[in-house]
Formats: sequence, structure tokens, C-alpha cells
Amino acid sequence: MLLRMTDLSRIRRALISVSDKRGLVEFAKSLSQHGVELISTGGTARTLTEAGLAITPVEEVTGFPEMMDGRVKTLHPAIHGAILARRDEPSHLQAMQQHDINPIDLVCVNLYPFEETIKRTGVTTNEAIEQIDIGGPALVRSAAKNHEFVTIVTSPDQYDRVANELRDNDGSTTLALRRELAAVAFQHTSNYDAAICAWMASAEADGIPAQLLLALQLKQELRYGENPHQRAALYTSAESSGSSVATAHILHGKPLSYNNLHDAAAALQLIQDLNQLEPNSVAAAIIKHTNPCGAAVAASTAEAFEQAYEGDPLAAYGGVLAVSQRVDHAAAQRICDGQRFLEVIVAPGFDEQAEQALAQRWKNVRLLAVGELSAPSGEPLDLKSIPGGILAQTRDRLFADPDQWKHAAGPAPSKAMLDHAAFVWTVTKHIKSNAIAIGKDRQLLGIGAGQVDRVTACRIAIEKAGDRITAQGATIAASDAFFPFTDGPQLLIDAGVKCIVHPGGSKRDQETLDLCNQHDVTCLLTGIRHFRH
Repeated sequence: MLLRMTDLSRIRRALISVSDKRGLVEFAKSLSQHGVELISTGGTARTLTEAGLAITPVEEVTGFPEMMDGRVKTLHPAIHGAILARRDEPSHLQAMQQHDINPIDLVCVNLYPFEETIKRTGVTTNEAIEQIDIGGPALVRSAAKNHEFVTIVTSPDQYDRVANELRDNDGSTTLALRRELAAVAFQHTSNYDAAICAWMASAEADGIPAQLLLALQLKQELRYGENPHQRAALYTSAESSGSSVATAHILHGKPLSYNNLHDAAAALQLIQDLNQLEPNSVAAAIIKHTNPCGAAVAASTAEAFEQAYEGDPLAAYGGVLAVSQRVDHAAAQRICDGQRFLEVIVAPGFDEQAEQALAQRWKNVRLLAVGELSAPSGEPLDLKSIPGGILAQTRDRLFADPDQWKHAAGPAPSKAMLDHAAFVWTVTKHIKSNAIAIGKDRQLLGIGAGQVDRVTACRIAIEKAGDRITAQGATIAASDAFFPFTDGPQLLIDAGVKCIVHPGGSKRDQETLDLCNQHDVTCLLTGIRHFRH
């Protein structure tokens, strides 16, 4: 395509002020090769000067020194007038001449690292506030607004593209590139402001902001959504930190699908809770359609996986596995054993032999290394879209605390029973409501998930657990909400359950307690509901 001469904008002066200095010197040299005067500030100027480049300090342009700890340096008519002036408007040209303003044709700015700062553990409010950039966004927006004449560069990823245009067009850029870069620049400042807004809103007492602004970056388009006819993509939040499948390192396997990511996130959240419950053991969970079909806590990764898989081998086929410790070779051998098949394996990391064994066993299995497990921070709200709006709620971050439970009926629980009950109750929190979980000895035996009545949930959980309910040891059943009638507890007791855990709060709680007393079944009331829709 032939370019009109008016599409080209010659770069004669450039203002460079960046926090991210990747590729900075090379880019500045490419500008200098075209005879571009380089104006710069603070640390950027020092970096370029040390690299042997000739720099015009910004204070020589403005006539004012940088002041107030760098808060004020580029907010000046000599800078913004040089950027915003239209080169085809006589009154603008006259104003520049009258006030001795020389045009700036390229602005290279990336903003203070606010998002990286707020991710740091223990960062103070003042530290975060000092990383709220003022002059940077003003420069970016000025240059982007006047993109008909000015080139705005906001990321090191754009340096090669701009340098190539300058080379191909004898020191000029095309209007098409300037318009594209301007659109990116406005998105950049929008995301930056949204991140600041979200951080400030998170300090509100109730955690629900009056206006919800999302700063999300497209990470990748996915093959499709829940079904092949649906389009899908993964977006990530810069403010979020902690272990996440969205930012995990994929060591092996084909690209993740929408369903893979959804299930992997559910698996990781469950083992994070189990790891907090028993940090000195290893937790494993196998997820199918976001529900745990297997979960266990044991002394080793291999043992935890084995017990989790044995919880429901039929459902575990084709599932997503997450474990709370690195996968070693012994664990990998167990995982690869027999006719087992897993879509995704999530772990803090994988030993070299383990990675090789798993990759050889399944060509397409996705191995996700999320790093050392850490509780998620940022993103204080859980969001779900509905037609016409978004539902928002604070995340369910209450953990099992048997010391706060009420022993309401039946024999007094032993310490071991309370520990096992806490495990089953934690798993129940991660099952779609109406939810029933049955387990013993820190192993999930069966669940009833997503049912429209609690009695059916009990029946399905009992069927899944089978005769293991009456095997040696006390079997525990947990319900995510209270039992409105005694029909569900009766089924559980008849099947051999020795302890029932639920929130309580029904008008007929006493009937359930009387039933437990009649059958010497321990009943524990948590006082906390864990619906999951």
C-alpha cells in the first residue's frame, strides 16, 4: 500500500522517561542514529548518559528543576505544549513560536510500577501511593491524543516495531502505527487507573465498592469455551498475587482449554485450603467438572495421590489433579500406574525425573507449576456474569476451625475425629450445593454434588462411598447447609456414618439432634454455611 506523505511523521525530538528499562539503551540508540534529540528525566537520563548517549535533561527544556521528590518534573507547558500542538494549525504553531516551544514528536513512557508494588508482602499505604504515577499518564494521554503527529511508545515490546518503521521510512512513522500505538496507550492508562481504583476500593470496610472497575489483560485466546461453539479467552489481573493456574508455568502438554482452567483453579483452591488446615502434610485433590471426586491428606505426595484417586477411581478418569508439594519420581510412578488418565496436573513444581515420566506416559497431559503455595491476595471479590450485569461477593475464605464448633449431640468427639471432621468439612466447602461429603481418616469416600434436594445428595454420596462407610474407623458426613428434616441424616446413619457435621440453623435442628442421640452418632454444628453455586 502506498503511503501518503501526510501519513508520515518525522521524529526529530523524543522524550524518554521509563521505569521498565528493558531494551531502553538499544531503542534510544536507534533513535539517535536518525538524528533524534533525546530528552530525558532522572534515572532514565542517567542510564542513557552512562551508555554514552547525548541527553537533554528535562529541566533544560522546562527551566525548572525536578522537585518534590520527583513528583513534579514533566508537568509543564514546554513539555505538554510541545506534544499537544497540532503541526497543521497556524495558531498552535504561532503559540509555540511565541513561547519558544519546540515540538516533541515521540514520547516513550512506561508508568511507575504500581501494580508490582501492591503485590509485595508488607507494602505500606505510603509506599503504594508514591507509585501512583501522575506525570507519566499525562504524557501518555497527551501523545496519544495527538497521535496524528506524535508517536507514543508505552512498552519495550513496541521498540523493535517503531525502530523498524524509522528505518523503513527514513526516520518517520506511519499514521497507521501511531493510531495503533495510541489505542494501546489509552488502554494502558485505563488499566493503570483501574488497578489504583481497585486497590483503594479494597480498603473500604465492607469490601464492596460503589463502582467496580476491572483491569484485566488478555493473556491468551482459548480453543473454545465450555463447548466448541463458544469462543473463550483467559484474562489476568495484574493486582492478583499468590499461587494461580492463570499465571502457572506450563511445563508440558497441549494448550489449556476453558474447562481445564476452570477445573484446575478449583483443584488448586481446594488443596490451598487443605494445606492451610494441615501444613505439615501433603494434600491431593482430583476434580471433575469443578467438584472434588477425590481428596486426601497424607505423609507423602505419592500416598496422598493414591488415597485421593482411590476415593472414586471411576470419576477420577480424565480429571484434574492438584497436589500441595512437588511431584517427585515416586509420586509420578504412582500417577502413571495402570489405566489411569489425567488431563491436568497442578503442583508447586515437578522433579526432572517426574516431569519426564509423566510426559512419556501422556503426550498431552498439562503439567502446571504454580510455585510454592501461597494464599491468594488481591482480587478481593468473586465475580460472576449474568445477562445485564455482574454479581460480586467477597471470597469465601473462612477455614475450618473445630475449636469454634458446637458438640450438639452424641458421643463427645476425640481429637482425631475433630481433625478428620475438619478435613471432610473443608472438602464440602468446595462441592457444588446442595453438597454432601463422606470421608474418614483424611480421605474423601464419596460426594453428592449440585443436587436440587439434600436427600438425593445424601443418597449419591452414600452410593459413591459404598461399603467403605462401615469399614474400620469412624466415617464422617458433612453437609454444606443445615438439614431441614431428618430424612437425610437418617439415610447417613443407616449407612453407617458415625459423625455428622453441618452448620445448624434449621427450625427442626432438635429433631436431627434427637436422631443422632438415639443412634450414638456425634453431631457437630459449625455455625457457618458454605453454599457454592
